[in-house]
Amino acid sequence: MRGLMQGDHLLISSLIEFANKNHGDAEVISRRVEGDIHRSNWATVSKRSKQVALALDALNVGTGTRVATLAWNGYRHLELYYGVSGSQRVLHTLNPRLLADQIAWIIDHAQDQMVCFDMTFVPIIKAIHKSCPCVKHWIALCDESALPKDSDLPELISYEGWIKGFVGQSYAWPLFDENTASSMCYTSGTTGHPKAALYSHRSTILHAFATCQTDVFGLSAKDSILPVVPMFHVNAWGLPYACAMVGAKLVFPGPGLDGKSVYELMEQEGVTFAAGVPTVWQMLLNYMAPLGFKFSTLKRTIIGGSACPPAMIHSFQDQYSVEVLHAWGMTEMSPLGTVCTLKNKHLKLTREEQMKIRLKQGRALYGVDLKIVGDSGDELPHDGVAFGDLYVKGPWVIENYYRNDQGSPLIDGWFPTGDVATIDLDGFIQITDRSKDVIKSGGEWISSIEIENIAMSHPSITMAACIGVAHPKWDERPVVVVVLRPERTLTKAELLAFYEGKIAKWQVPDDVIFVENIPIGATGKMLKTKLREQLKAYALPIA
Repeated sequence: MRGLMQGDHLLISSLIEFANKNHGDAEVISRRVEGDIHRSNWATVSKRSKQVALALDALNVGTGTRVATLAWNGYRHLELYYGVSGSQRVLHTLNPRLLADQIAWIIDHAQDQMVCFDMTFVPIIKAIHKSCPCVKHWIALCDESALPKDSDLPELISYEGWIKGFVGQSYAWPLFDENTASSMCYTSGTTGHPKAALYSHRSTILHAFATCQTDVFGLSAKDSILPVVPMFHVNAWGLPYACAMVGAKLVFPGPGLDGKSVYELMEQEGVTFAAGVPTVWQMLLNYMAPLGFKFSTLKRTIIGGSACPPAMIHSFQDQYSVEVLHAWGMTEMSPLGTVCTLKNKHLKLTREEQMKIRLKQGRALYGVDLKIVGDSGDELPHDGVAFGDLYVKGPWVIENYYRNDQGSPLIDGWFPTGDVATIDLDGFIQITDRSKDVIKSGGEWISSIEIENIAMSHPSITMAACIGVAHPKWDERPVVVVVLRPERTLTKAELLAFYEGKIAKWQVPDDVIFVENIPIGATGKMLKTKLREQLKAYALPIA
């Protein structure tokens, strides 16, 4: 028997419509690339998002077409979030921290027909536009007067000039199936070429619902929310959608991610909730501490992307009375999987006992199912002791990668995360290792295999292994361990220089360790666990 309920589809356009009707005067604040502070609100974002949709129609950009963005967190980027997806196109956020060649490869793989970019990234556009024949339109996110006059650039259209012709025109958001693709993000967390997670309207709305729960981010219309996590990094953890869902004030930092800029914006705009990776918060705390500054409105912060150092949690909670919520997820999970919020029974524990829980990656929110699997493939107990490969499933977890010819990554319907973890009786997970030895530095993935392959291409090296070493600021940094060919010489500086232009600067190893041999297992694979044990006394040279 079918339930007698209305069957409206869950579409991203419904979020901006809701925010417009019920929270139209709630502010959207942006620090712009131009340097000033721009003030908008949900009603204006709604109007301009419709102008974007009309402008896309005028350029005959078809439904399902990928529209890429190369932009900071700001109001124009937000308008694209809704104007592109709401009109049945696919928003594709590009990570400007990648090498130009990698960005060009991703654009080609996604078959993006349009790229919308902040002026900060003009050098990237200059470097890639000739390698992107699929792109028909290049949109500079600026006023017409700010368009660069440069013969090395493709024919550019200014964003403001592009949408201004549609001011005051009516537009009705189209209705379509909620399983239609809405946005896509590429991840470099695995070996080989980056892979794309293709999200649906349904998965995005459900993820936003879950995010707003009290035991997750606990968002409301009373909040002033600062997503420091980039909108090009898994859609800023879904905050641009969740904020519209609750009608919160939204504050964008733009390119100003240094401690001083973030602190001043927080205080000026009364930020109550902020989200970002540990490296950003470390810069913020380092700025505040010597000046004796305090937070006047900030109540809680979500820290994800990499493990949060215990000292950071202590600083926020003990010195500044700010609650820290540790979170874990993946691009393939939209990205949220777990958040570390205490249960009622934990409130009676001492602060020291509570801290042991807070240092974990948290417990699953409704919609995410977790399990750990041993080497034999059997599910392991949730006792906080047994550790195994972490698997996930849920309505906002991918079932396959976009244009993937390698077959589905799922195993019996579960997605293998590549992490090794424990799960305790209360459902809290603790990541203990990464099964594929991928290094996470400052919230970004670094492939150890890629670093090894580059080293192995050097004529003086016969073997190379890359491992992650703890770093006080970046959480982890790569170190490459190498064995030289007989009668060959090579210096640390020479090898590090060899990486230039082959990978992004921040992916280059921090150190080179020369050894006579690297431990090899029975199957011919390098034993990185044994290598780490051999180097356990090693400490990175910190500048």
